[in-house]
Amino acid sequence: MIYTISDLTKIYGARTVLDIPRLEIEKEHIYALLGPNGAGKTTLLNILGLLEAPTAGQVQYCSRPIRYSESELQSLRKEVVVVDQHPILFTTTVYKNLEFGLKIRKIPKKERARIIDESLDMVGVRYFSKALAPNLSGGETQRVALARALALSPKVLLCDEPTSSVDIENQNIIINILRRINEIKKITVLFTTHDRSQAARLAQHTIVLNHGKLVPTMYENIFRGVLQQDQSGQVQYIIHDKIHLPITQDHIKNRNGAVSVFIDPEKIELILLAEDQSNRKALHGRVVQMIEENGKIRVVVDAGVWIALLISKKRYDETRPLVGEYIGIRISAEAIQLL
Repeated sequence: MIYTISDLTKIYGARTVLDIPRLEIEKEHIYALLGPNGAGKTTLLNILGLLEAPTAGQVQYCSRPIRYSESELQSLRKEVVVVDQHPILFTTTVYKNLEFGLKIRKIPKKERARIIDESLDMVGVRYFSKALAPNLSGGETQRVALARALALSPKVLLCDEPTSSVDIENQNIIINILRRINEIKKITVLFTTHDRSQAARLAQHTIVLNHGKLVPTMYENIFRGVLQQDQSGQVQYIIHDKIHLPITQDHIKNRNGAVSVFIDPEKIELILLAEDQSNRKALHGRVVQMIEENGKIRVVVDAGVWIALLISKKRYDETRPLVGEYIGIRISAEAIQLL
């Protein structure tokens, strides 16, 4: 593992921004870090990028605990590079922007030229190496920032929302650049994004944060509802009038009123309506999206609220749901976690 996190917390004032019991990041893989605004994505990225220290807990890099002393961080920062969401380039040429870091590292001039040309080739902007950086478009600036990071030969590349401020054409270009950097240079890549489909296309692994905590999958399966006891004494979780879900007694100790829950998409069962003639416990809804994701099929169903489920390829082959088709989904009590 290139990173191993144990019992990490980050606190600002009275607010706990991160609370991560354990997280491992494997060498030479691509990771997507997802979550809503305020989930703690950028804070985690800064901690992994050695720009901030955690309040408590341990971060290991290549199996060695990181000590947040300036002398140790200087050597580690040669291996870990962060590319900001809105990168700032020097007001000089593209070439000199890349050359600056190499000069600091005392790389000979001839070697600098080779590295710069190779890095600009990797991101497809060598043709304007003599252009002034302030004159670049948003997409070109992001690509130059990636080339500048790449020129430093990092082991880890951390990108904060690398495609959020660029047009569609450059979004696809940047995704392909990150893929090539990983495949050709064997650099570990971790990027933050709000775009689930982008994460699925590029990343081999997905990390999802919500309120500073790791959740098993995307934050879209988090709902706000109420706990309510029926006449038989059974407690249900009610999202709205049409969605009443079972919940275990263990989950509701000392909880009442409005609460948030997470529904694990891997524990939601897909049922074709032909299979569900007599099952009144299943929810019915229309398929609005399908995408392959990390070896499974992600299906989003509009059942009054949008609910995502992950099914195996075997189950997909058995059922073959279509976008626009009405299907059933069964949510067990074990799939529901109170937050």
